[in-house]
Amino acid sequence: MTDAANPERLLFASTTQSFLEKGASLGRLRELHDAGKSFEMDWWQRAAELGWTSLLVPEELGGGNVSGNGVADLALVAELSGRSVAPGPLHPVSIVLAGLAEAPENHEQTIESLISGEIVASWAVYEPGKQWSPLDAAATATRTDTGYRIDGVKDRVEAAGDSAVLLVVARCDDAVRQFLVPTDAAGVTVEAQRSLDMVKTYARVQFDGVEVEATAVVGSAEQTPTLIERQSQIAAILQCAEIVGILETVLDFTIQWGFDRHSFGRPIGSYQALKHKYADLKIWFESCRATTNAAVAEVAARSPGAEMAVSIAKSYVGEHAPGMLQDCIQLHGGIGVTWEHDLHIFLRRATLYRSLFGTPEEHNLRVYALTKMGPRAWAHAQAGDRGLENAS
Repeated sequence: MTDAANPERLLFASTTQSFLEKGASLGRLRELHDAGKSFEMDWWQRAAELGWTSLLVPEELGGGNVSGNGVADLALVAELSGRSVAPGPLHPVSIVLAGLAEAPENHEQTIESLISGEIVASWAVYEPGKQWSPLDAAATATRTDTGYRIDGVKDRVEAAGDSAVLLVVARCDDAVRQFLVPTDAAGVTVEAQRSLDMVKTYARVQFDGVEVEATAVVGSAEQTPTLIERQSQIAAILQCAEIVGILETVLDFTIQWGFDRHSFGRPIGSYQALKHKYADLKIWFESCRATTNAAVAEVAARSPGAEMAVSIAKSYVGEHAPGMLQDCIQLHGGIGVTWEHDLHIFLRRATLYRSLFGTPEEHNLRVYALTKMGPRAWAHAQAGDRGLENAS
């Protein structure tokens, strides 16, 4: 995703890569896992100083980017992060900032704190027992004399235990709205959930009569569906970009392993059966990269085709990446299934991402809706109309 014609972007990429190699290596990841930590705040603040948190925020709000395309720059950071399966709250902080940057009124201080890395935030959108349906919120926000009372439960909230504030999706007056809720507010309970990933943490968050001020609301009722769609798109392309980085790294060292390992006096990678498998993996990888790049470009341009491009990328990458990594494990033989080898670390991250912010099956339905029935059909499906699945 680097542009050879843009020296500023090349410098940004090399600086980011160097920072990740020094402070987010696979060895460091194992150390964090053994210590029961997700990431270290001082490391995240240094990442923020490199500009990771400012890329989606306009200059008038304290943000900025290196290439004039903040979405592409952020996707580049995600791809480089995937090469070492880096820790840190890049995804949740970026998703929250994507929404706040579109509706900054009353939230300038929060934006500033997130950009500086002083605090971490996350998006509370999933609910127990529900698939990916961000506009179908069961949590409620009831108007009070001074603001709103938030009630309900959210789960699969990334880095909730490390977050100072959550962007909560809730239903208010028959409309879906978003609210910034401090995690230390009375009535907020954060309960850790098990995670497949080595360091990424998730939590179930209970909101029991949580009182927030009127200024906690983000955007108008009319604006909220557009904000949520934008945040969903950012979430999906970050996942896809990171998986592209994961796949590139794993394919490189898997193919190298094939030429380092010998059988009957010749590298096992020289055998035709393995060459065919390498070719298949390379084709699938380039397709993952192409669909991801297309989605990043559409989202960056705010194109009418962004919804379609994002769902195509999320479906294709989510469907193929875990199987590709499983193939790489098999190509390594017995050592590939050991704890000591790093392959499982990459597989864990890719498998986790397959299920978050829409599975391939859910995005296939979205593509169907956008192709055959238009955006309105998908909106009805998100709101609980299961007729779409029956029609397909």
